[in-house]
Amino acid sequence: MIGFLLQQLINALTIGAIYALIALGYTMVYGVLRLINFAHSEMFMVGAHIAFFLLAAGASIAGGAAGILLVFGVFLATFVAVGVLGVGIEATAYRPLRGASRLAPMLSALGVAIVLQNVVMLFVSRRPLPFPPFLPAISFNLAGAVITLNQGFIVVFAVALMVGLGWFVNATTLGIKIRAVSENLQTAQLLGINVNRPISLIFFIGPGLGAVAGILYSSYYGIAVFSMGFIVGLKAFTAAILGGIGSIPGAMLGGFALGLLETFGAGLLPILTHDVIGSEYRDIFAFSVLVLVLLFRPSGFFGEAVTEEGMVYKRDF
Repeated sequence: MIGFLLQQLINALTIGAIYALIALGYTMVYGVLRLINFAHSEMFMVGAHIAFFLLAAGASIAGGAAGILLVFGVFLATFVAVGVLGVGIEATAYRPLRGASRLAPMLSALGVAIVLQNVVMLFVSRRPLPFPPFLPAISFNLAGAVITLNQGFIVVFAVALMVGLGWFVNATTLGIKIRAVSENLQTAQLLGINVNRPISLIFFIGPGLGAVAGILYSSYYGIAVFSMGFIVGLKAFTAAILGGIGSIPGAMLGGFALGLLETFGAGLLPILTHDVIGSEYRDIFAFSVLVLVLLFRPSGFFGEAVTEEGMVYKRDF
């Protein structure tokens, strides 16, 4: 029993780290622009496909130091490529609608998501692509549970990126500008801040992290497909809501919490129902959490409860 619980914990931390990375993109954009960037889930998908072709192109490179440099280069190139794509999307699809009601940029985001998914489907592949592994298949036995090198890398790398992002936002000049724009865009403009730069930076970092999450997800499951962003994106959005959308620590906590709930729920369902309900119903946990949180605690773990006084100066629709 201990081995089973430990194995489920390892699996939960792995998928939870991926959810948390994607949720950071949702929460950063919402924290600054109060926009639900529905196209973010497709950045996750695009990142996986870019990495697939980069890894395939470098497959002839031998292991060792050359292989490590290849993997590092793939992560960096994918981060930059998808980050630039995110900046371009913000400049063309969101910035012209910045003064409009919130409904307009939200519909624009949905349109961008549909376009990205169909572009990949039509010009890359309709079929699932076998994602090449970038780490050797090494596993360790820990008290009856098996942890692979890939799982350990995913958790450590994702946590390192989250910690780095937290440091950047809280301890750098650019991070201070981002927080100023998040606090009040109009006041930041009056103080002489060029608000387009912090916003563009948000749309570079958020999609970049989503792309990295796409690589980690595809390497974990060994597959990349044009439709992969939809369900995973909804789960990451649920994690952002659970932690308190707009809060970076909340997105991290929400991702891991959702990973724990989903993994343990899926593992225990066949046992509790005597195989009447199998682990393929794991998605019900994520969406049940989304409904419950929106009903009973819409501010999430760390989100701020918005008061009537705090909303006087805003008009949403």
